[in-house]
Amino acid sequence: MDHAIAFQDYEASALAAIAAAKSAAEIEEVRIEFLGKKKGRLKDLQAVVGQVSADLRPAVGKLFNEVRDKVTAALEAQQALLRKPKKSLTAIDISLPGQPVLLGKRHPLAQTMEDFKDIIGRFGFIVADGPEIEDEYHNFKALNIPEDHPARDPLENFYLATASYAAGGPVTPRLLRSQTSTVQIRVMEKQQPPIRIVSLGRVYRPDTIDATHSCMFHQMEGLMVGEHVTMAQLKTVLRLFATTYLGQDVTIRFRPSFFPFTEPSVEVDMSWGKDWLEIGGAGMIDPNVLRAVGYDPEKVSGFAFGLGIERFCMRRHQIRDIRRFYENDLRFLSQF
Repeated sequence: MDHAIAFQDYEASALAAIAAAKSAAEIEEVRIEFLGKKKGRLKDLQAVVGQVSADLRPAVGKLFNEVRDKVTAALEAQQALLRKPKKSLTAIDISLPGQPVLLGKRHPLAQTMEDFKDIIGRFGFIVADGPEIEDEYHNFKALNIPEDHPARDPLENFYLATASYAAGGPVTPRLLRSQTSTVQIRVMEKQQPPIRIVSLGRVYRPDTIDATHSCMFHQMEGLMVGEHVTMAQLKTVLRLFATTYLGQDVTIRFRPSFFPFTEPSVEVDMSWGKDWLEIGGAGMIDPNVLRAVGYDPEKVSGFAFGLGIERFCMRRHQIRDIRRFYENDLRFLSQF
């Protein structure tokens, strides 16, 4: 009977210790204590089997094996349980209804600029980029805008409280570019004709904000320079561009105007119902601008145009207020 009590005590102690183990280190200590082959309580239990008489040994041996196997199975089960990653309180419960993921969309102006690049690219124009923070030379002087011109008035521009300092040279004021024409100058300074490029990006002017004006807006500036470039080609490019983007029912017109960097110059309007909406300015490049970049106006000519991207987008989607683009109203933006 003593051996039966020994087996019961061993089994009860082992199962209790296994259940109490809460980590891999603790369960390993339990394994060594109760199932270790070199030392531990299993060795003591084997000694009990060796002490019984020969006629009882088969029955005691069977009981020993049953107890050992039961403890081993409990130990392995607890080891497997401890190896499983614990469920986090924030784990996903697949039985609950899911929450839809809201996918973002491209801003309508970004979509419009991608459409512009695609259309104008078919006409052979490539995209050029330039800085939004400019110096007075590229923003004014190289574009034939004299110092006394109203467009250079500090109240008509966003000058920065900083400047660039050339070694031994004068201090150069910096401002947010008021037009993307600055990119044309930078391209012509580095490249000889023929040139056919467009530049798309933000420009800044301290305009009074209303339904059709903003102090920050987007332009697409176009430039074509080569031999025998004419005003007729300019109007053809703008007409084809407008009808491709807006449809065949749109009409554009030229109104005589003045810009220091083009001569002759025109304002470009497009039809909107019974009204006309100004969409930009254009004209033949002034010879002074060509000379400023090292071109010979006797050998090459060119045209330039600047179009308001917001106004094309407004016309296409029948949006009457430019401020809607910048209000971050998802009810409005999710429509595009």
